[in-house]
Amino acid sequence: MALDWDNGALAEGLACYRNREFFLAHEHWESVWLCSAEPEKTFLQALIQITAAFHHWQRKNRGGTASLLNGALRRLEPYPAEFGGVAVEPLRQSIRAWRRLLEAEESAPSLSYPTIR
Repeated sequence: MALDWDNGALAEGLACYRNREFFLAHEHWESVWLCSAEPEKTFLQALIQITAAFHHWQRKNRGGTASLLNGALRRLEPYPAEFGGVAVEPLRQSIRAWRRLLEAEESAPSLSYPTIR
């Protein structure tokens, strides 16, 4: 299955993600995830976990953010540097940077949200 980031639910979710509407992004992507097969299914699950993590961050749930980012990174590790039209390696690097700051217990990481491109 090809992932279409220009039309449909993935594109709508990406627009929501970029607007920091993480819960809505999660909902759009979940509708595609439910109908997906591997390896796209696990990949989309990782992206959904990222949206859920930052939804938790917006609600000041640091532990939930860290836990979901850990799960997302674990799922993204086996994928190549680019997969399904997404630059995976920069995404992994950004998640790792967030994890380091969360582990250091900085009150408000000065990082931007990971870019999905």
